[in-house]
Amino acid sequence: MALAGSDAGANPAASTEKWSSRFAFIMAAVGSAVGLGNLWRFPAETGVNGGGAFVIFYIFCVVLIGLPVLLSETLIGRAGQSSAIESMKNVARKSGASPLWSLGAAVGMVGAFLILTFYSVIAGWVIYYAGVFINDVSSSLSSGNISGGAFAGMNADAIQDILPALHKNADMMIAMHALFMAITIFVVARGVHGGIEKVAVWLMPMFFLLFLGVTIYSLSTGDTSRALDFLFSFDAQRLLDPKVQLSALGQALFSLSLGSAMMITYGSYASRDTNLAKTSGMIATADTSVAIIAGLAIFPIVFAAGLSAEGGPTLLFATLPTAFQSMPFGSIIGLLFFVMVFFAALTSSVALLEASVSWAVTRFNANRAMLAVGFGLVAFVIGTWASFSFNSQSKLYLLNFGIFEEQNVFNFLDKLTGSVLLPVSALLVAIFVGWVADKQLVDEENGMSGAPHMIWRFLIAWLCPLVIGVILITGLFPQIVG
Repeated sequence: MALAGSDAGANPAASTEKWSSRFAFIMAAVGSAVGLGNLWRFPAETGVNGGGAFVIFYIFCVVLIGLPVLLSETLIGRAGQSSAIESMKNVARKSGASPLWSLGAAVGMVGAFLILTFYSVIAGWVIYYAGVFINDVSSSLSSGNISGGAFAGMNADAIQDILPALHKNADMMIAMHALFMAITIFVVARGVHGGIEKVAVWLMPMFFLLFLGVTIYSLSTGDTSRALDFLFSFDAQRLLDPKVQLSALGQALFSLSLGSAMMITYGSYASRDTNLAKTSGMIATADTSVAIIAGLAIFPIVFAAGLSAEGGPTLLFATLPTAFQSMPFGSIIGLLFFVMVFFAALTSSVALLEASVSWAVTRFNANRAMLAVGFGLVAFVIGTWASFSFNSQSKLYLLNFGIFEEQNVFNFLDKLTGSVLLPVSALLVAIFVGWVADKQLVDEENGMSGAPHMIWRFLIAWLCPLVIGVILITGLFPQIVG
């Protein structure tokens, strides 16, 4: 398979599909970034890493690291006018540089594909929980207690056992994983206009409406004061804590989907009249706002029920369902919440699959639908293997050192992508745009001028490579920071 560094064969076809409007581009790009991580990872990271200190440093990282890399990835896509790998290769050729630089996009594309394999498993849980709440809404209607809490008659242990019981039911877990993957394949197979854009334009506004509604409900019925204190209490000394800084840096890259080739792919569909700098700023602002507001949507409900605010994925799948039991209209709010999470998960998974499908379509001029099915099936098989990790705790000893020591399949894929592949891709992109790509070509694409352009040039050439390199090293060797 010829990826980076190979000039063999005919030049791949340029991207012919375009977003119909800047709004469609923004919705698709925001949808690719806003996902499961925004709805549980950021709030949990905030609480564990110093509250307001973490939030301030996170915003600092988004502006100084995330936004410059985001703009760099989108401009590579539009300048290259093809899939992520071929776009980076095309820009390298135009700049008189080695096409080997497309390795940056290739690493990101592989990372995106591997993320899809286990992301679909978690999204399958979301579908399952939506079904659980549909049944609960039906029961509440039948009993005439729709205004009461969810799961009437169940104790907290039984509610929190829903997820472990799903883990033990391999057939059901694989079925939900298959259903979510099938929906993702269907959307990508229909192309940019017929599938990806339509889903983004319809689902993302619906997501934001549900998100706003759940947040208002949470703030009006939950323990808002404690949630605000938990999220935004400020300890100035925590700003100097290396662990807090590295967590914020990693979250900024993770939240904006950087280093995954998705933004390069979506950038290739952007029209020439789209100002990439302004659009990137809107994408970063929307994604960051969702991450921060997610804490206001979740923690007032959690604290009002007297439950713990930590726990990663269990915050969504164990803590919140338990909290909905003591909240008014708990069944309906629980259902709307998981429908909202499903919308966010789907728009992200579509982008993860599109990165690979787009490359294969342009490289081999092959049928999009067949490629979507092919890549999707491979991702489904790998994801099924990873899903067994939650039942048997199967171990994978391919790499038995450092962060990979005695990891099960799911955790191995998570560590490989988040700590290695995505930072490597983002690092190569920053170096490529900051030092290798033709300056005139880059300047024509980025939509900036004057002082903002000079600042962006400094950030992408100097600060971004340095900071991302630190993330990569400390991610592989966490003992460095204790």
